[in-house]
Amino acid sequence: MTILVTGANGGVGRLVVERLAQEGAKVRALTRTPAKASFPDGVEVAGGDLTEPEGLVDALRGVERLYLFPVAATARQVVELAVRAGVRRIVVLSSGAVTGGYDTDFHLPVEQAVEASGLEWTHVRPGEFMLNKVWLWGPSIRTERVVREPKPDAAWCPVHERDIADVAVTALLSDGHAGKAYDLNGPEPVSLRDQVEAIASAIGEEIRIERVTPQEAREIYLKQGGFAAENADFLLGFEDYGGGEADPDSAEDFDLAAYGPFPTAEAVTGRPARTFAEWARDHAADFR
Repeated sequence: MTILVTGANGGVGRLVVERLAQEGAKVRALTRTPAKASFPDGVEVAGGDLTEPEGLVDALRGVERLYLFPVAATARQVVELAVRAGVRRIVVLSSGAVTGGYDTDFHLPVEQAVEASGLEWTHVRPGEFMLNKVWLWGPSIRTERVVREPKPDAAWCPVHERDIADVAVTALLSDGHAGKAYDLNGPEPVSLRDQVEAIASAIGEEIRIERVTPQEAREIYLKQGGFAAENADFLLGFEDYGGGEADPDSAEDFDLAAYGPFPTAEAVTGRPARTFAEWARDHAADFR
């Protein structure tokens, strides 16, 4: 049985490949740059791009199960190709924003395309990624040992990317997950201030946290480029999930206690969800 992992070089995809290989599965990793790919021994590398479905025929040949990275524009075409290739099960990397009704344009169309296929499906819906902090805070921590945020005491339950991968691998390899959507969060609310402290502890150095205005943070993110610049307006409250204009100064803080416990990977894997402190230790090298 061959399992195709799309988005195989991504923050979650590479871990799905790694875990499947550890489990002895026959893995094919799809990447746009196969010549530069570095995967565990025994993993077959296939070239391809989800934005160009016509080039995926060879990559899908002989595949029975598929881990699908979300690309809404081509989801239906990719799923149609998967059906023709004989794929029987698809696990989608989706988003908790679908559960909340905020995401109607990006992850939801991918879920809908997969559900309409008639194949076995499972949706993995993580909330905020802990990994985002590497891309948002990494540059200023490495160069200045400082983090600048408008609301340093705001808290949420970010999820470790390994928990996301573990749930995806469980759904790919084990029965009993068809037709289910799994929302994933971290095990407890952690304020941005406490996240900074966890990273400081992991690298063994003090990191200052400075309060700035949303407008100042936006300028920092835009200047930084990459993930921070691409997501600055949404992350800082200048636009809503659908891209509509919003006022960051009028955004209300969530009272997480009012929502009760959030679902984690433990319900699927049977193992406690990883904490932010664990994640910080795992990624200490990214902040040094």
